[in-house]
Amino acid sequence: MRPLFQRVAGAPAGRRSKWLVLAAWLILAVALGPLAGKLGDVEDSSANAFLPRGAESAQVNTELEKLRTDPVMPAVVVYTGDGAREKSAATDTAAFQKLAAKGEEVSRPVPPDDGEALLTVVPLDTEDEITDKIDELREIADANAPPGVDVEVGGPAGSLTDSVAVFDSLDSTLMIATGIVVAVLLLITYRSPILWLFPLLSVAFAAVLTQVGTYVLAKYAGLPVDPQSAGILMVLVFGVGTDYALLLIARYREELHRQEDRHTAMRIALHRSGPAILASAGTIAVGLACLAFADINSSRSLGPVGAVGVVCAFLAMITVLPALLVIAGRWVFWPFVPRNGTPARKEQTIWSRVGAAVARRPRWSWMMSVAVTGVLALSAFGINMGLTQSEMFQDKPESVVAQEKISAHYPSGASDPAEIVTATGKAAEVKSAAAEVAGVARVEHGDRTRDGELTTLSVVLEDAPDSRQAKDTVDALRDAVHAVDGADALVGGTTAETLDTQRAADRDLRTVIPIVLLVVLGVLIWLLRALVAPLLLLATVVLSFFAALGASNLLFESILGFAGVDWSIPLMGFVFLVALGIDYNIFLMHRVKEEVARLGHGRGVLEGLTSTGGVITSAGVVLAATFAVFAGLPLVTMAQMGVIVGSGVLLDTFLVRTVLVPALALDLGRWFWWPGKLFHAPGQRESSPREAEREVEHA
Repeated sequence: MRPLFQRVAGAPAGRRSKWLVLAAWLILAVALGPLAGKLGDVEDSSANAFLPRGAESAQVNTELEKLRTDPVMPAVVVYTGDGAREKSAATDTAAFQKLAAKGEEVSRPVPPDDGEALLTVVPLDTEDEITDKIDELREIADANAPPGVDVEVGGPAGSLTDSVAVFDSLDSTLMIATGIVVAVLLLITYRSPILWLFPLLSVAFAAVLTQVGTYVLAKYAGLPVDPQSAGILMVLVFGVGTDYALLLIARYREELHRQEDRHTAMRIALHRSGPAILASAGTIAVGLACLAFADINSSRSLGPVGAVGVVCAFLAMITVLPALLVIAGRWVFWPFVPRNGTPARKEQTIWSRVGAAVARRPRWSWMMSVAVTGVLALSAFGINMGLTQSEMFQDKPESVVAQEKISAHYPSGASDPAEIVTATGKAAEVKSAAAEVAGVARVEHGDRTRDGELTTLSVVLEDAPDSRQAKDTVDALRDAVHAVDGADALVGGTTAETLDTQRAADRDLRTVIPIVLLVVLGVLIWLLRALVAPLLLLATVVLSFFAALGASNLLFESILGFAGVDWSIPLMGFVFLVALGIDYNIFLMHRVKEEVARLGHGRGVLEGLTSTGGVITSAGVVLAATFAVFAGLPLVTMAQMGVIVGSGVLLDTFLVRTVLVPALALDLGRWFWWPGKLFHAPGQRESSPREAEREVEHA
């Protein structure tokens, strides 16, 4: 079995099989390419796609979707300013009627108690293109607005339209920005006008396979996909794929200095770097897959979808990339072509000097590293959790402006009431119970369902739908209506959805994080055949996460001006940083393990650091830069994800992997490998850090 596996793994480096590998990928790309463009067809952008599974608010959405005979979604038009509001609103009302759902009437303009605004509700048919209807409403309102009158269109339909507009441009924006960032960084890394194209071409193959695989699994295996996970997917494929390409190319270039035949060089490079790449891909994929245990549907979507992307990136980077490199030959490295018999690197590099500095005072080095990350981590304890609807966008869309103006003049919940679904026979009792709840402005009858057994009630709250007071009102409202025997009443709506999501995020943190830690620890134990080293490596990544969270919070508050951190960010950031951050420890320690077996512990640690320093730093910068692309997106949650993951990866690259881990390994000596083979290796000379430093300097 093992010889067969080795032959398959070595196929990209074979004299004839390399052509078969390339041909297979070309056939796959041509045959499956049309399916790659259909990923958007299986994306779930419904309200429940971003809610906890089984949440009461999600049950309300399901009931309304199944049972309403005339599904409508209101658009709310608000008029403010000192101009002729009444005339403008009256003119618009007649024009809006042609866009209203069949059988529905546009409400007459309603003034608030202060008389300084007007509000009109336009019921839209959800079976129509809501976004097109909102665009028409906004065009009509803008065209008819006289001087001095401001008109904004919001409400649930307006919010949906603005959210869709953000996600519609998400994929293309991320793909273009990520491609440019990666191309520029590869040009800087390789200083070659040719070589940078090969990783990008291989990533393109991986992207096609990823989109096809995700589409097929979503359509035929029930894999949940939402616009957010689909957007993050491509960035993940670019970042992880480029990391693997950098590692493989660095090892291939190293072997070209030792081997005359490029096929032999690639075969050795695959043999020696393949296990580290496999361990990395396995850790990330399994770590992300742990999100399947989350309650929030968007988190559960991102986990398996991301795992598919990582697996596809792994397959492309160990097959089509080596085949392309071997087919092209040494000239792809021009003008720095590696020649057989020449040194693979300079005698003194920045990484050998860093290693020597760490070796001189290893205990001081790791203690100072822990102190720095610990100070940054302290800022994580002052995070303001939760974002209101108006705080979810970096630039306020029209629907958010409309809500702010409604809240200033009307009961804040007027544009987006809570919804109750109850048994028709108990509707009157439920309505009375709801009306008695503090914080409820009024309760109105809604629709009766097709079978007549269920009735909906609309509950206008006194406070803004995403405020803390409104959430407290929803809790009290649920207690009141649940107490009505036989009503089976459920409370939903925007406020209830926010409340359910917040609580599910807390549960997901307690459930998913321990699972991810156990999975990653298992992979490290398997890779290093030790216990002490995996535990320490995992601890460094967790410390790095809290440092990244704290540092990001400082950026959010002091520079970016965000009001808080979205509830989903700690879990998503943790999973991504543990899975991705452990990558660099895997790359480093796999090489260190190889060198320790050959040179002894002290010198082996420093040789591993020196050999991998350049490539891991390049990989970390590329990965951080790809996630930093998120920071420019209009959605605050995506921007926060990019900042946290990017800063965490940089911390792992420049501090944890460069100083903290080598210092711990040198300070502990052979105990770092307890109870594995390297701890018990007979006859292995244990050099002190000082001896190791001198050996590296004179090697």
